[in-house]
Amino acid sequence: MFSVNTQKFLEMDELSQQKVPFFFMIDFLADHIEVFKEGELKEKGLLVDFQLFSNAFEKPELTKKPELYSYPETIESFRKGFEHVQKNIRLGNSYLTNYTRKTKIDTNLSLEEIFYHSKAKYKVLYPDFFVFFSPETFVKIINGEIFTYPMKGTIDASVENAAEVLKNDKKEKAEHYTVVDLLRNDLSRVADDVKVDKFQYIDFLKTHQKDLYAMSSEISGKIKPEYDGKIGSMMQKLLPAGSILGAPKPKTLEIILKAEGYDRGFYTGICGWFDGENLDSCVMIRFIEKENDTLYFKSGGGITHMSKLEDEYQEMKNKIYVPIH
Repeated sequence: MFSVNTQKFLEMDELSQQKVPFFFMIDFLADHIEVFKEGELKEKGLLVDFQLFSNAFEKPELTKKPELYSYPETIESFRKGFEHVQKNIRLGNSYLTNYTRKTKIDTNLSLEEIFYHSKAKYKVLYPDFFVFFSPETFVKIINGEIFTYPMKGTIDASVENAAEVLKNDKKEKAEHYTVVDLLRNDLSRVADDVKVDKFQYIDFLKTHQKDLYAMSSEISGKIKPEYDGKIGSMMQKLLPAGSILGAPKPKTLEIILKAEGYDRGFYTGICGWFDGENLDSCVMIRFIEKENDTLYFKSGGGITHMSKLEDEYQEMKNKIYVPIH
């Protein structure tokens, strides 16, 4: 008997082999997978706005000035999980661990308003559940080739020579190298001739609170014949996304589950749109979730042996923003 998830991955394979367009969402642990044909998105009230696909056409006007207040945990509370991560890094169990937290927020915006008015490559609204506005592609599949664009390393854009400082920061560089290496290995599971096309280029992210620079690379490969047209099987091989987990994957996952002590849910999972030929997918980060009428913003960053508690705590807080300007 197949598990529900195996059935969902098979359903994705079947749809992609029949060239039927569909949208899918897979949570962080691949415990929950949802698959929708285009018409079904509407029934569920799901709104999707990607670069090549959108079902959100009527943008209501925003008549108020956006306000966002966050109530982060104390640095002492953050320290507990951080130290668990660093202890495991010192023991050699992991060399990069993505440590995330959930922070209570208040805003005068509804999830719908955040969806419609935030600026991002990838946006999804799951009514009364969550909204995200992600800058990070997971994988793209174009004409039998697969591409991924790991994004690791951010800096406040107001810092003098910020882009150069970010590129040359030892800790950020080490983190970026690790993720590029990890994702190159991951792509090799489903593709041949895997190579790094672009290394350490800088993206500019404009936000309501502050502007950020982020560091990315581009990796590509040719899909192996046995995975051709099988979107579900490929996702099963590639998950969880290396950029929001760390390396090596299995041991790092254990460390994360113990250090974080909360359920990430769909946060840091992936979702994607298959148009009948090609796929565009993203990592579900920059994520606001509604839990019993309270809103939580989930955010974090990569920890290496060079990480400093204060810097990581600050980065977790820096990422609590809504890109409305």
